[in-house]
Amino acid sequence: MKADLYIRHIGQLATCRPPDGKLPLKGSGMNQLEIIENGALACLAGEIILVGTTADVDRQIDLVNRAVVIDADDKVVTPGLIDPHTHPVFAKTREDEFEMRNMGKSYMEIAQAGGGIRNSTRALRETSKDALYDNAKKYLDLFLQYGTTTIEAKSGYGLTTQDEIKQLEVIQMLSENHALDLIPTFLGAHEIPDEYRDDKDAYVELIINEMIPVVAERNLAVFSDVFCEKGVFELEESERIQVAAKEHGLELKFHADEIVNLGGAQLAAKLGAVSADHLVYISEEGIAAMAEAGTMAVMLPGTSFYLDLRDYAPARRMIEAGVPLALSTDFNPGSSATVSLQMIMTLAGNKLKMSTNEIINAVTINSACALKQEKNIGSIEPGKKADIVVWNVSNLKQLPYFYAINQVEKTIKNGRVVYDSQGTK
Repeated sequence: MKADLYIRHIGQLATCRPPDGKLPLKGSGMNQLEIIENGALACLAGEIILVGTTADVDRQIDLVNRAVVIDADDKVVTPGLIDPHTHPVFAKTREDEFEMRNMGKSYMEIAQAGGGIRNSTRALRETSKDALYDNAKKYLDLFLQYGTTTIEAKSGYGLTTQDEIKQLEVIQMLSENHALDLIPTFLGAHEIPDEYRDDKDAYVELIINEMIPVVAERNLAVFSDVFCEKGVFELEESERIQVAAKEHGLELKFHADEIVNLGGAQLAAKLGAVSADHLVYISEEGIAAMAEAGTMAVMLPGTSFYLDLRDYAPARRMIEAGVPLALSTDFNPGSSATVSLQMIMTLAGNKLKMSTNEIINAVTINSACALKQEKNIGSIEPGKKADIVVWNVSNLKQLPYFYAINQVEKTIKNGRVVYDSQGTK
């Protein structure tokens, strides 16, 4: 069997392939993780072709000329990490607001005074596509350095048809030109812009009658998202927006029950959303509705941490109820300024009380499911993209154990080393 990339002598190879083939993983299945000791994997033309022990794979492969051979030296290998909720295209950072929160102002107080998302909106509208592209690219480079090989990327800082399109076009350009894959999401319903503060209904009509049709016609997004929250887009408004999006062929996601228990989780389940995200204040009824509908929960513990909130989403209750979980950074300039899923792994352990196996599955195969990409990425098995991370740790439990340290030795995207901690790239 011909191979142009061969990784061998892997101490622990976490394949993340489901034991029974059923996805997404949920309940006790989230704690099941196939680990191959002294593992190996072979790839050809950016695709995984063989997985097993080093002895088994050694016997079956024939390396092509100039094949890359990596001796993992008993380190850990996982699939490339997948981040299913990010806002990477913005014009400027908001460190002043970070300091204001540290001095006692709440996130909602800052937002109501014209800061927050509306701050980012004003800046993005004044910024060219080229400048937005250059700013985002440096963060995409960091994602790769921290082991992430695919992200979901939202609009939502334009809040006019023209500027939402501009943001989505930048996301499209980045996905075409950068090693990282970006899955685009339309989030025109992120906030009420300044010019519509006294006429929210008119802005909802703009989203439904103008933004969504243009986004769908130009194939600029896979998903539609809405910030379903008290004082932003309430349940009835969120439903109208998402029904329109669904009618135009977009899959659905929700920012739900982040600040208060509004019932966003139930609405997401009712409309057949792929995921509901945040869920800090989800009710028992919301958990039951999501479990029954099969709607995924995307946990964003970095946001609670960064905003210094007391509460975190009830991940354990959701897992026990059979809701499939994924984990994400929620990378954005206002409420979670990190690209590190490694930090999120640590928070998932000590704040969400998730096991190591659950955490690894939640940043790989279940995150792939949250993006409807499970046929292509998220596990190490023949036929999937060769998106792989070699970690500078001796066992999987060290991944959430270490924090604020980048443990990536190599990030491999489509069978090519795109980051090497030793300096080659």
